[in-house]
Amino acid sequence: MAGRQGTDSGAGGKARSGAKGAGLDFPRPLTTVDIVIFAIRSDALQVLLVRRGQAAGEPFPEAFALPGGFVDVDRDADLEACARRKLAEKTGVVSPYLEQLGSWGSATRDPRGWSATHAYFALIPASAAEAALAADAQWFPLDGAGVTPKLAFDHAEILQAAVRRLRNKVEYTSLPAYLMAEEFTLPELQRTYEIVLDRPLEKSAFRTRMLSADLIEPVARMRKGPNRPAQLYRLKKAAAPVFFARTFNAPE
Repeated sequence: MAGRQGTDSGAGGKARSGAKGAGLDFPRPLTTVDIVIFAIRSDALQVLLVRRGQAAGEPFPEAFALPGGFVDVDRDADLEACARRKLAEKTGVVSPYLEQLGSWGSATRDPRGWSATHAYFALIPASAAEAALAADAQWFPLDGAGVTPKLAFDHAEILQAAVRRLRNKVEYTSLPAYLMAEEFTLPELQRTYEIVLDRPLEKSAFRTRMLSADLIEPVARMRKGPNRPAQLYRLKKAAAPVFFARTFNAPE
């Protein structure tokens, strides 16, 4: 977002829109990074939001917003470094998957002046989602492509774009695997796909696709339960996203 969350309230006073840098003869816009952080919690796809502070001059006080902040030219080597820093500040974890979503900029998105934000989306497992979060952070289940609270700035638009990107890519990639715990069963992985896609998938076709992909490997343990034990799997080390030849809408 162009305006920043509580952790960046101090930066708001220094990063004035229209300020000129040394040797520059033109004003510079506010430059920020925002992150849409997804996790599966309570059998639902949820997104992490932060409540903005009430410091003087902060726009949208007490409203919910996406985690993010001003680019710190002394600490952030590039935009992704800024995104990873803000992710760590809000969740204390390193996301197994981070992707640049797009950029939003205009003279009207932040009342403090011309601003541009570079948005990313991140996937983290439920175990990390339950870890200690920043005091201003809270998980919200998705309602369609949005959330119940009204978001600050243009964050509702950014969130919708992230949900569309995720669901579109899940049709032909292995992205939901990055939402899984370290060890999981195939039914658990299928359920995660179904939650993200918001529709059921055929069991045997899903199993065939997952086992034929160079993505997961069995571990020497079984998950015990009320029925017969289930084989546990894990992501292969340094596994990159797998791209399938057909979408989940196409017949196997």
